[in-house]
Amino acid sequence: MNILGKLDWNAIPVNELPAMLAGGVMVGGFIALVLLITFLKKWTWLWTEWITTVDHKKIGVMYIIVAIVMLLRGFGDALLMRTQQAISVGANQGFLPPHHYDQIFTAHGVIMIFFMAMPFVVGLMNIVVPLQIGARDVAFPFLNSLSFWLFVVGVVLVMLCLVVGEFGQTGWLAYPPLSEKQYSPGVGVDYYIWALQISGIGTLLSGINFFVTILKMRCPGMTLFKMPVFVWTALCANILIIIAFPVLTVTLGMLALDRYLDFHFFTNDFGGNPMMYINMIWIWGHPEVYILVLPAFGIFSEIFSTYSHKRLFGYTTMVWATFAITILAFVVWLHHFFTMGAGANVNAFFGIATMIISIPTGVKMFNWLFTMYRGKIVFSAPMHWSIGFLITFAIGGMTGVLLAVPGADFLLHNSLFLIAHFHNVIIGGVFFGYTAGMVYWFPKAFGFKLNEKIGIAAFWCWIVGFYIAFMPLYVLGFMGATRRLSHYDYSTGWHPYFVVALVGAVIIFIGINLQLLQVVWSIFTRKKNLDLTGDPWNGRTLEWDTASPPPFYNFAHVPHVNSLEPHWDNKQYLLKYPEKKNEHRPYEDIHMPRYTGVGFVIALFAFTFSFGMIWDIWWLAIASAVVMFGGVVYRSFDYDIDYYVTKEEVEKIETEISNRNLA
Repeated sequence: MNILGKLDWNAIPVNELPAMLAGGVMVGGFIALVLLITFLKKWTWLWTEWITTVDHKKIGVMYIIVAIVMLLRGFGDALLMRTQQAISVGANQGFLPPHHYDQIFTAHGVIMIFFMAMPFVVGLMNIVVPLQIGARDVAFPFLNSLSFWLFVVGVVLVMLCLVVGEFGQTGWLAYPPLSEKQYSPGVGVDYYIWALQISGIGTLLSGINFFVTILKMRCPGMTLFKMPVFVWTALCANILIIIAFPVLTVTLGMLALDRYLDFHFFTNDFGGNPMMYINMIWIWGHPEVYILVLPAFGIFSEIFSTYSHKRLFGYTTMVWATFAITILAFVVWLHHFFTMGAGANVNAFFGIATMIISIPTGVKMFNWLFTMYRGKIVFSAPMHWSIGFLITFAIGGMTGVLLAVPGADFLLHNSLFLIAHFHNVIIGGVFFGYTAGMVYWFPKAFGFKLNEKIGIAAFWCWIVGFYIAFMPLYVLGFMGATRRLSHYDYSTGWHPYFVVALVGAVIIFIGINLQLLQVVWSIFTRKKNLDLTGDPWNGRTLEWDTASPPPFYNFAHVPHVNSLEPHWDNKQYLLKYPEKKNEHRPYEDIHMPRYTGVGFVIALFAFTFSFGMIWDIWWLAIASAVVMFGGVVYRSFDYDIDYYVTKEEVEKIETEISNRNLA
């Protein structure tokens, strides 16, 4: 028996130039990073301050950094696809062989949803939610660290398949029978299964963590209907995570049993049914869309109010619309496969349900418009992203209602029209929202603003590039161009549209580079020790009640709130009673969780376990599973998990913060 299972030198795709170039860039970048950290002698600092941290703010920052890295990887795949489609016409077969092209479009979808959008939103929730509800940390700080490192395992597996093995060639949801062993005998689908399985468990743990945090750790006086809208949307998104992600875990587990032990859950042989997989994956998949977009809705609610100098219009209707979307998210999944023969009555039900879910979304759109109506609008970078969202998401919503008609969907479901619709919603709603939130809350994490001019230039590249890249796809869809297309004939008349789409993708790429420049430029031009949050109406919501950036314990005194706008009410109170301005309660000892590397170690062996399962290295998988279990047991009996920050230390830190802000 080979001690390395199926792993040998043939696993390295030396004969595929695109794969080797991409893998070389990845490996070279990793080596350069290791050398840089070694040269700067930062390994101890990295371990003590970041790898072992349980501080929700630092974990949130790490989530967002990984999301940006995966954005670059996923968009690289998109550029490859657009280039291939623009040149692969007639006798020219392009530069990507079919099996490699199939890996690229599979990886693009998986990366952008699971490893870019999901960590981006979880990162923003980590940074902002505890601050907005007046909590010192999340309910389970260690679980937060473990969730992040489990997610990183999925990222590493997706990146590793570039240089060792391959990725799936099945599309981003791995429909059987194509994902079964008979049709995908390589390790690509196994990489897919274990990357999603491990990172999905991390996401589920994170959802439980935030659900408990929001319900049980709000500061005194903060009832549910005094929570900021972003917290409401985060709560509903995490409810969806808790309900939907176990379905994904079970579905991938059943597919793994099919591949490893011939269980035949999803094959026509021995009583299996591929349609069961499709139902199960979309019972998770459509709520996933709202897991991503609901927090973006909360971000837009904060931004429209702040930069319109007005309270949010229709707070209560916003909350109930969010709840309506949360419930309806579970009764629309079948519209993803109207053409699968479910019958007219079933199709009619899910078509009507899909149209109904657009109503609470429309309510939100009108509330944002009324918030801006007659407001003193400041056209900041976050406001640009938000207004761009209103237009782009509305178009995506209208095309979605069109696709909710089963007859129309029958013609368009497998065409590029659907791809354009999906990107209209995900880019215009999700990505625009997260980018707006990152720019808006950046001072809360780092104490200085991002450069406005570069940020606005990046927005214009994104929105112009988006319309140039995706509007032609609507036309191509009506012309009959199908999804996953890598080659076509001149006689179709599609070529000019694919060339235009490539031009749009290049403009978006310029926008991404401007976003990176925005961060780097802002770091090197920041005014040290100065909080430049700008407009005083940034102080409407509770997270701005603490110094920016807040200390590791967030609040020297847990705040008490009596209204939806505590900061604003406090300002009015101090105007009325100025003698109260310098009064503060005496400092107390603060109970805090201790940093630990146990989560990192468990995740490290989760990676070796997954790698062993992918390559049939059974001794490695078994040994890793034992160590993971041991890590969980060790943590269960580790009583030295917290400590106290003394009141003297708190007073010293608060004095330093006060002096810095006065400077």
